[in-house]
Amino acid sequence: MTDEASRADAPMLLEERRADGVALLTLNRPPMNPLSSALLAAITETARRLAADDDVKAVVVTGSDKAFAAGADVKEFEPNARSARRIANGFRDAADALGAIPRPVVAAIRGYALGGGLELAMACDYRIAADTARLGQPEILLGIIPGGGGTQRLARLVGAGRAKELIWSGRQVRADEALALGLIEEIVPADEVVSYAVAFATKLAVGAVAAMGLAKRAIDGGYDRPLAQALDLEAAAFAESFDTTDAATGIASFNEHGPGKAAFTGR
Repeated sequence: MTDEASRADAPMLLEERRADGVALLTLNRPPMNPLSSALLAAITETARRLAADDDVKAVVVTGSDKAFAAGADVKEFEPNARSARRIANGFRDAADALGAIPRPVVAAIRGYALGGGLELAMACDYRIAADTARLGQPEILLGIIPGGGGTQRLARLVGAGRAKELIWSGRQVRADEALALGLIEEIVPADEVVSYAVAFATKLAVGAVAAMGLAKRAIDGGYDRPLAQALDLEAAAFAESFDTTDAATGIASFNEHGPGKAAFTGR
């Protein structure tokens, strides 16, 4: 079997379920991981399944050494609005499914995260990038705009003015600028990105991840709402957190042993 045929038969999305409760998802269309409709559908289905699995405590999403994902699969583009809407819907479904996982979702970015690749990374909760990473929304160079959440998630991360500049120019930013802008949270050496992200996720996975999911829901849901509405969301999530097994464990452990001694189950 040729290398090309072997790649064609390989799953486009690899899933590794670790004993520590971390699920590692690897985009597998090397070397640049173009986001085809089929790959987006696989991300959507997998993310929804992980969201419903209480044994999953955290998720790490990564790509190849060369690219987290270098954008949409332009070979699927057709010059009409109907095709564009279908493509946008595929990106929306995948990004929304990742964002809806009620546990921490970490993007481990090596190489390029461009266009739809950056949009996918921005749908994650926390972004760890290689010191060699390059990020950007270059759609304008094709005469189009981001359609997978880029105009909205990018503005929420870096501000409206800077988002406009990045989208209008289509330029790529290096990891250090991305960190300064708030587009990523950490930079590590390229050969350590995945192991570092998994270790970070593993530390979270032994914590009160049910409460983390409720905090995530309050933060994401309240971010662009009026403060009073956002505080209502927080109050509801706060009350809900007291119904978790972890809350009972944590409060009892605090009263008996002091802070930081509870052994949580994530439920």
